[in-house]
Amino acid sequence: MMALWPLGLYAVLVVIIAGSMLAISYVLGERHMERFTGLPYEGGIKPEGSARVRFSPKFYLVAVFFVIFDLESVFLVVYAVVARQMGWIGYAEAMVFIGILLAALAYLWRLGALDWGPATGWRTRQF
Repeated sequence: MMALWPLGLYAVLVVIIAGSMLAISYVLGERHMERFTGLPYEGGIKPEGSARVRFSPKFYLVAVFFVIFDLESVFLVVYAVVARQMGWIGYAEAMVFIGILLAALAYLWRLGALDWGPATGWRTRQF
C-alpha cells in the first residue's frame, strides 16, 4: 500500500495541471461573436449542401480491410526483428501466415469487395 503513493501524487498533479490549463485558457481566451464565427470553414469557400452525407458501405469496408491488413504487417515486422533467432521454423511459420493473408486477399478480390467500378457480370453481389 505504501508503494502506491507516487501514483496518487502523479494523478493529483495531472488533475491540477489539466485544471489550471483549462482555467487559464478560460480567463485569457478570446471572446468575440462576429458574423461568420459560427459557420464552418472550408478553405475560404462557402459551404454547400449538408454535412450529413451518407457514404457507401464500400468506404467502410476498405477502412476495415486496411486496418486488418495493416495490423497483420505489425506481426511481420516483429518477425523481421527476431528472424535470426527463430530460424527456419520461424520462416516457415511466417510463410504460412503470409499465405493465409494472400488467400484472404484473393477471396476479397474474387468477392468483389475491392472493386469500385460499376457492378458488371459476375461482380453483381451487393454488400
